[in-house]
Amino acid sequence: MSGKKDEPKPPKQQLRVGRLTKAHGLKGAIKLELYTDDPEHRFVPGAEFSLQVPTGSPWHGKTLTLAELRWYNGHPVGFFEGVNDRTEAETLIKAILWVDQDDSVEDDAWYDHQLVGLRVLREGAVVGTIARVDHLPAQDLLAVKTASGEVLVPFVSAIVPEVDVAAGTVTVTPPIGLFEEIPETEGDDDAADSAAESSETATASRTATASENSGGSKNPGESENPGESENPGESENPGEPDKQAGTEESAD
Repeated sequence: MSGKKDEPKPPKQQLRVGRLTKAHGLKGAIKLELYTDDPEHRFVPGAEFSLQVPTGSPWHGKTLTLAELRWYNGHPVGFFEGVNDRTEAETLIKAILWVDQDDSVEDDAWYDHQLVGLRVLREGAVVGTIARVDHLPAQDLLAVKTASGEVLVPFVSAIVPEVDVAAGTVTVTPPIGLFEEIPETEGDDDAADSAAESSETATASRTATASENSGGSKNPGESENPGESENPGESENPGEPDKQAGTEESAD
C-alpha cells in the first residue's frame, strides 16, 4: 500500500512572552517579567514554553510547563512542573519564555512584532516608522520614530484607521499638534497683548476706586471731634472723680 509522505511543516513563528527573574520562596516558585498583555491566555495551567538559556544551562533544549500562575503584591509568580525547590528555581533565573504564535488572531488585532518597523503614513506621506508598542492600562501606544524625535500615537481606530501589514504601512489621522508644534500666530500675540492691557486697566481702576473710598471712610473707634476723649470710660470733666469707681469704693 503506497501512501503520500507527509511533508515537514515549516516551523511556527514564536513569540517572546516572559522572563524568569527571581526565585520566590522555598517551593520552586519564580517571579516573572511579562512581555504579553494577555497573561490570562498565555499563562494557564499546562501552558508549555520554549526556553532561551545559555548552552551550558541544564535547561538548554528543554521546555517548561506551567502548573500555576499567582499574583503577589501585583507581581506575577509562576509555579512550574518539575521545579520543586528554590535550588532548582535558581537554575532558571534569566531564562526567556517563548510560545508558538497562535494562528487564531482577530482581524483587528496584531502582534507587536507585526507592527514594529511598519512605515507610518499621514495623508500619503511617510512621517516615520513604528519603533515599539507600549501597552498601558488605558490603551496601547505606537512609538513612532520621526525625523524630529519620538511620537506616541494612541492605537485607536479614530487615529489609526488602517493597518496594512502586507504593504508594510500604517495610516494615521492624528489631531493637530501630535506630530508638530503649533506655531504662534500674530493674532494670538495680539489677543495676549489685549488681555494684558485689559488686566492692567482693570487693576488701575480698582486701585483708584479703593483710594477714593479710603479717603471718605471713618474709623468707628475714633471720635468725630478730635477734641473729645477717645476713651468712653473717662469722665468728660477730668476734674470730677469717677462716679462708678466711687460707688464701688462706697460699697466696700
